[in-house]
Amino acid sequence: MNIAFVLFPDFEELDFAGPWEVFGMATKYIDTTWRPYTVAAEREVRGFLGLCVRVDYTFAEAPKPDLVVVPGGVGTRAGMQDEALIGYLRSAAAGAQHVASVCTGALLLRAAGVLEGKRATTQWGARKELAGLGGVEIVDARWVQDGNIVTAAGVSAGIDMALYMVGQLKTPEDAKKVQRFMEYDPQPPYADVPALF
Repeated sequence: MNIAFVLFPDFEELDFAGPWEVFGMATKYIDTTWRPYTVAAEREVRGFLGLCVRVDYTFAEAPKPDLVVVPGGVGTRAGMQDEALIGYLRSAAAGAQHVASVCTGALLLRAAGVLEGKRATTQWGARKELAGLGGVEIVDARWVQDGNIVTAAGVSAGIDMALYMVGQLKTPEDAKKVQRFMEYDPQPPYADVPALF
């Protein structure tokens, strides 16, 4: 299974790296036929916090994906006006079996027409923005699946979403193995943080 991680300037690093870790770990230990790779307009792309990624493929070179994963970040706003990015997302999503977004990556999916008539979520601070684009039923949830599309709320929710998808694409037991390999057992030091939404 080809898993395309679509990057763009000022993407949110953990939106990308969290699901990458999950699918990458699944590739190493669960199904070696899975093939995660990065795609962007240019060979190098810099995230919002400064991480520079040399991508595997440009949009023109990328193999056909079976799963498309779109991170969020402040760059999504400019990305919504980027014809090359939106065109790639529209084309890749149309041919893929599964599509996923993390955080404000949902804004890019909406701009590409992928979320039209769907239920979706995004980061709490961007839900009104996504609703304002129309055609999407906004859900207050950690992740939401509507058909072959799964959207996740902000940043760390992408890890949960990716584990959920491993459980759906393989088995829940396989997802639990990946979770164990990653030693993913969230215990934030400030568990009493008030809800912000």
